[in-house]
Amino acid sequence: MSEQKPDRPQKKKTPPAGPGGNGMRLGRGVFGWVLFIGLAIMLFVLVQHQRNARDETPISEFYAEVKDGNVKSVVIQGDELLGEYNQARKNPSVPETKQYRVAIPPADWGTVRDLMALRDNSPIEVKYQTNNSIWINLLLPLIPWLLIFAIIYFFIFRQLRNSAGAGGMLGNFGRSRHKITSKEHTNITFDDVAGVEEAKDEVSEIVEFLRNPKKFQRLGGRIPRGVLLVGEPGTGKTLLAKAIAGEADVPFFSISGSDFVEMFVGVGASRVRDLFKQAKDNSPCIIFLDEIDAVGRRRGSGFSSGGHDEREQTLNAILVEMDGFETNDQVIVCAATNRVDVLDPALTRPGRFDRQVYVPLPDVKGRMEILKVHSRKVKLGNDVDLARLAKATPGFSGADLAAIINESALGATLANKEGIEQEDLEEARDKVRWGRAKKSRVIDEKEKLATAYHEAGHAVIQILEKDGDPIHKVTIIPRGNFGGATMSLPEKDRQNYSRSWCYAQLRTLFGGRIAEEMFTGDVNTGAYGDIRQATGIARRMVRDWGMNERVGFVYYGEDENKQSMLDIAGGREYSEETAKAIDEEVKKLIDKLYEETRTILEANRDRVEALAKALLKYETLDGPDIDRIMRGEQLTRPTVSDLIDRETRRGTTIAPATDPRKPDVNPGLGGGPLPAPG
Repeated sequence: MSEQKPDRPQKKKTPPAGPGGNGMRLGRGVFGWVLFIGLAIMLFVLVQHQRNARDETPISEFYAEVKDGNVKSVVIQGDELLGEYNQARKNPSVPETKQYRVAIPPADWGTVRDLMALRDNSPIEVKYQTNNSIWINLLLPLIPWLLIFAIIYFFIFRQLRNSAGAGGMLGNFGRSRHKITSKEHTNITFDDVAGVEEAKDEVSEIVEFLRNPKKFQRLGGRIPRGVLLVGEPGTGKTLLAKAIAGEADVPFFSISGSDFVEMFVGVGASRVRDLFKQAKDNSPCIIFLDEIDAVGRRRGSGFSSGGHDEREQTLNAILVEMDGFETNDQVIVCAATNRVDVLDPALTRPGRFDRQVYVPLPDVKGRMEILKVHSRKVKLGNDVDLARLAKATPGFSGADLAAIINESALGATLANKEGIEQEDLEEARDKVRWGRAKKSRVIDEKEKLATAYHEAGHAVIQILEKDGDPIHKVTIIPRGNFGGATMSLPEKDRQNYSRSWCYAQLRTLFGGRIAEEMFTGDVNTGAYGDIRQATGIARRMVRDWGMNERVGFVYYGEDENKQSMLDIAGGREYSEETAKAIDEEVKKLIDKLYEETRTILEANRDRVEALAKALLKYETLDGPDIDRIMRGEQLTRPTVSDLIDRETRRGTTIAPATDPRKPDVNPGLGGGPLPAPG
């Protein structure tokens, strides 16, 4: 890949006004406003306190106080007399002075003359306040109201005016909540993405265009405006987007589809406009929309409320921004989803999302590369064989493989090991696929016996079926939701399922219930998972895969691309007679294979019993152990009880260094999908 930088003038980028873009300025502004509001409140309280401190006194009572010599001073101010009483003369226990306020008619000079006459009899200080002071006292009560109006203006009207360009009249609610990632802030590159080489090559073209656009424009080509990453959960779609941010020397705007939707109508569309506006201001750049199906679902379907639906408004805004009248080839939109079937056709058409990059589950080579990537940060032992683990994990996603490495590291740490051993990886694989082994669970002997015969029936049928997958391990130790498990090891990654393989799977599923009934004379709910899985396979063979002569080469399954009120209500597009025929053929197929399985187990009754007894003794058997039992040989390795008794006779109670339930062969083989949970 070329490292040539794009030949374009370097312009000084202004920091986007996204979250955290103006944090310092925002901090100083908030502090100033808090100080301003605090001073305003203090001034308002002070003015109100001064106004309420002067009790209004009737003029008759005022004259009586003057005659008694209880008035200390008088200030003539417009139509009021202000002053202080000398309370100490009347009652020595009260404060010395008390303020008063007397309302008089304007320009009542008679009152003034009376005051001047009374001053001769008592020491009263009489003053006359100027017009300037009068105006100050008149304006002083208005200051709190002016402050209130100023606060309303600056905090509401000015905020709405400033935010009308990007976030609209909704203020900060309408601003995009994206995160900005640059090459310097991420340590993920294409070297950290493995198992999806074709998808990585396609997105590498996007990075190359952003680095050197003239290389593509030389022949008149146009880079795709949108790239849609499609795949099952855990396959690495978001990781691939992070690698694009690590490789491209351009701003990377990332946001989830659910971040566009709020309780306020119009917020989603406003955030879309704000996001694309900032992206265009910082072009060339990449916008990554994770889980776009949250807002990109097909319009006008289901229980949607029509054109006023908030999700549809958001989708319409995305459609316009991606390929409207104002398009920008320097802004590339990358999105990820695992539900491409529900997306609106207008969103996936050429010109918007020109490319759909499928990110599949990795094959055996891809799983090997993924395990190498995730094992860089852990310490592996000398007996670890990642190639065997890759073969033993068909159907695992990249996230599952990462979980295996992490779980094995945790298990080895708890066991105080110096490194991760192969048995740690095998246990971690089983834990990720089927759950944690419940070795300390106390099981009733009758229930344990039924489980042993159940799993023995699965194992015998799976070994005898030449079209099935090779058996890997059988255990009656509860793991996850299963009381026991028969684990298979597929020899290859299977993309298509043949009719003979489906028959083998069905017979294996039937073997557990039949063996349990043959040897215990009773049945229980332990076969619930087998019944459900077998019914699903049989129904899909008849209804979806055209493997039935009576129903024929017709698809009667559900149309995943159709979204309507009828489908939501559970409607179907075939008649009652066809539905009856499908049910009859499913029942007929299951009954036929069920009887065939019973015949096989009756002919191998001794093998089932021998395998069940070995399970009761050792609890876990691997493939070679099962082959020996099927040949009529006896297992001679000690059990857990034998080792404990041996150590007890030696005078010590040290636990065995190795788990005797583990097979005495190379434990590097793994297990695949569980065809017959107990």
